[in-house]
Amino acid sequence: MKVALIQLAYGDDESVPERTRRAADLVRAQAGHDLVVLPELWAPGGFDYRHWDERAEPVDGPVARALAEAARDAGVTLHGGSIIERADPLEPGDKGLWNTSLVFSPTGDLVATYRKIHRFGFGEGEPLLIDAGDDLVVLDVPVAGGDSVPVGLSTCYDLRFPELYRRLVDAGAQVLVIPAAWPMRRVEHWTLLGRARAIEEQCVVLQCNTAGTHSGHEMGGHSQVVDATGKVLAAAGADEQVLSIEIDTSAVAAWRESFPVLTDRRLG
Repeated sequence: MKVALIQLAYGDDESVPERTRRAADLVRAQAGHDLVVLPELWAPGGFDYRHWDERAEPVDGPVARALAEAARDAGVTLHGGSIIERADPLEPGDKGLWNTSLVFSPTGDLVATYRKIHRFGFGEGEPLLIDAGDDLVVLDVPVAGGDSVPVGLSTCYDLRFPELYRRLVDAGAQVLVIPAAWPMRRVEHWTLLGRARAIEEQCVVLQCNTAGTHSGHEMGGHSQVVDATGKVLAAAGADEQVLSIEIDTSAVAAWRESFPVLTDRRLG
């Protein structure tokens, strides 16, 4: 499986339409990959809370349409990071806004969405502004040669909750994709927890973070690809960068068989 993680950098001086065009062009440049990943909330701004409501859009809005076209042009499965999704509230008193990941097929069809389950902010930020998701998402991503790989979705702060990843493994995931807007001041947590999730779940972990500085927050970068043994196969620095790597997904099953930790579970 050939993957590309686009560690997009941005600041407050770039408009959403300009950033959307630039991100779409970066996706088009990744033709030949099986899976391309963008960071969390790269269009509305990961920490730009004050603009989230005005930048919210449905899953077929302008950012989604630009990503669908880019996926089709490149012929890749595209995890488009996430948007602030606007839709009808599910319950009275809900906000009708979610931090929602979008996945597009190589033909540009929207094949999966994931509403972030764990909201960061300790009562402010995400918990104050958006609703929580409820559903686990694992989808099959086609790879060259006609096979497919089961990929589990999560977003940023979800990384701190290992029970989510155990449930994704139980649902069949062999690869975990984690787009993020993780700040530099806690970047060591980002890299360490990514390796921990890979080791405990015996999965490949794809972590795609944001770079740059916006809304007064320096972003952490340091996107990485970690194999099922916890070995870091590729790692980015702090600036905008594209990580491109071929990963052997068959090694996941081989590792689980030779070191069968998951079969010794007693709880859950």
